Amino acid sequence: MRRFTAKLFLSAAFLPLIVPSAHAQAPAEDANGDGTEILVFGRGETRQVQEIGSKDFISLTPGTNPLKAIEKLPSVNFQSADPFGNYEWSQRVSIRSFNQNQLGFTFDGIPLGDMSYGNHNGLHITRAISSENIGSVRVSQGAGSLGTQSTGNLGGTVETFSMDPADTLGGQGNLTYGSDETWRGFARLNMGSADGIRGYVSYAYGSTDKWKGAGTQDQHMVNAKVVVPVGDAKIDGWLSYSDRRENDYQDMSMDMIDRLGWKWDNTFPDYARAVRYADIGNNRGETGGPVSNPAAGTVYPDNVTSVWDAYYDAAGLRKDWLGAVGIATPLGEQANLKLRTYYHNNKGMGLWATPSVPSPTGSPLSIRTTEYEMDRVGVFGSVDFTVGAQTLEAGAWYENNKFDQARRFYAFASRAEPGVSFRDYPKNPFFTQWAFDFTTDTFQYYVRDKIDLGMVTLNVGWKGFKVTNEAEAVVSSSFPEGKIKAEDWLQPHAGFAVELSREAEIFGGFTQVTKAFASATTSGPFSTSQAGFDQIRDDLKPEASDTYELGLRYHTPVFNGTLGAYLVNFRNRLLAVQVGSPILGLASALQNVGKVRAVGIEAAGDLRLGGGFGLFASYSYTDASYRNDVFNSSDGKLVAAIKGKTVVDSPKHMLRGELNYDQGPIFGRIGANYMSKRYYSYTNDVSVDGRVIVDASVGYRFTDKIELQVNATNLFDKKYIGTIGSGGFGNSGDAQTLLIGAPQQVFATIKVGF
Repeated sequence: MRRFTAKLFLSAAFLPLIVPSAHAQAPAEDANGDGTEILVFGRGETRQVQEIGSKDFISLTPGTNPLKAIEKLPSVNFQSADPFGNYEWSQRVSIRSFNQNQLGFTFDGIPLGDMSYGNHNGLHITRAISSENIGSVRVSQGAGSLGTQSTGNLGGTVETFSMDPADTLGGQGNLTYGSDETWRGFARLNMGSADGIRGYVSYAYGSTDKWKGAGTQDQHMVNAKVVVPVGDAKIDGWLSYSDRRENDYQDMSMDMIDRLGWKWDNTFPDYARAVRYADIGNNRGETGGPVSNPAAGTVYPDNVTSVWDAYYDAAGLRKDWLGAVGIATPLGEQANLKLRTYYHNNKGMGLWATPSVPSPTGSPLSIRTTEYEMDRVGVFGSVDFTVGAQTLEAGAWYENNKFDQARRFYAFASRAEPGVSFRDYPKNPFFTQWAFDFTTDTFQYYVRDKIDLGMVTLNVGWKGFKVTNEAEAVVSSSFPEGKIKAEDWLQPHAGFAVELSREAEIFGGFTQVTKAFASATTSGPFSTSQAGFDQIRDDLKPEASDTYELGLRYHTPVFNGTLGAYLVNFRNRLLAVQVGSPILGLASALQNVGKVRAVGIEAAGDLRLGGGFGLFASYSYTDASYRNDVFNSSDGKLVAAIKGKTVVDSPKHMLRGELNYDQGPIFGRIGANYMSKRYYSYTNDVSVDGRVIVDASVGYRFTDKIELQVNATNLFDKKYIGTIGSGGFGNSGDAQTLLIGAPQQVFATIKVGF
């Protein structure tokens, strides 16, 4: 494959010398005919890509996760247990059956890592920017562009961009109120001139009670952006601060839903009930801890059958600072330089009231934390040069990430009183189980040649990286120390776009991507024992994927659409598997468990009906299956017979439809989201049913500066499973790894500008 790719690059490089350059492609008209197109289907791109503009975000409830806006795009599977999509323990996004830690995410080019809950290499987009300041979001269902700052985008990229400051003095203020005592306020002040410095600063605060159980989820957010013209160059800066605190919902299983109901949650603020459950669990030997109160007996009340059916409380706390400075400048008439440096600091923890470790104060419960501290600094840039029909581009990215992770335990005040709040960072742990310092050095480069032959556009290039991960124990445990690296200097990309007419074009391409290892004790190669790590460190192959795409786009002022097909071969899938015979008592280790194949069809269309009405629809079909059974690498015994089984959390069918209206003072839309059943075990013996969720919004503009907007999520109050896999996936059987979707919620927002 690589020998063929090298020949392709050489042929493409010399092709413009043989074929005369044709006229430049005429710019496509936008769907509205006035330069305000909301959804762009990647016209001229050599891969499947769509971009959503700011108008789409404005119509959602303020503060909504931008990933919720892209769920209407083909092959994008977004899930959450709250109406805003912000609750990080539940938030999941997958594309073409690749899960979240196999995707790439950036903000203004700044790498966000995999945006997982215990993120070791970035932060969630909702902690980087307020939704009101988003300019656009670009989704590449394939591996994404070569210049994306990511070493984990096996199955696609999501790139979010901040809006530019206006060149006038102005401001915006929003106030939202709705279900479950939801309050959100947003204020932005913009200052600047057309030929001088421009900038804005904003503050947002949002708070909502949980829709079931007790607890609050809230966030303070400050954003600031400045753009400074210096001759032909442009310097821009970004600074954001976020303080997010969220009480968790109870993870569920289907058995728990049947026994305890859809609104079952943790016991907070009933501390006495949590203590009783812990005592009973100790008496039954479920917790691994000592008997704490024999008088409590061994029988649970309330249809509870296990101490794990309910915990007292849990929460996620996160504080982030993110800053960046960039410059873009021409180098003569044919070349351009872009350079950006960034810094990210994070402090956070996940808290859980565990019955497995008692407090020294006499409580059978303690607070178990997983604690994070992160300092990332990086720089990335590119240079492009145009010669005739060719635009040559090269770029690089370097990041140094210092990540500290620890598992600690804190005491409750007594058996009678908790004495602590899960919304505050606890102090004075009585036990540190483990603590590690991780250092990750990432270097990535890319080379690209875009060849514009008028009717035909070719893109060829490659990227490569070396990522070194090192762990050093601060408090030793069974987890390993040491160093491991992932290295792949040639990951080829090639694609084409052919203009069939002013309205239609075909596109296709091939991409090859490798994923680096994670630096954390809770995932990746450092989540095993020292013996397991020593066994795999020299031979473990990183995950990799090959993606083939072919599609058609059609674009007129009335209709804008795309139709595509893809094939993805995913190899070196890594899974934690028991090392050796179970009787030896060895920890599990990451093991290469084979391949996954995904084939699919994607279609989307945006139709202007006239009279202010518009219609959008998308459909995707995904057939993703495991190609190998899982065996123990030491003794060859079968671990899981999954060959031919559907990939977990990979619905075969997703269909989205939306009717919108915007004319005069009235605007609104109603949208339906269908997803077929999803499996949550590798052997496919358990699944959650398909569902249709309907959201709607309506608004009225009193003037061009004042408007009222009402949003309803889950309009028909459907009971459904939102997130699956919150506690991971097992080989078979029901598991406590489901989160229930939010019921009907209604919010009203008043927006005032000047």
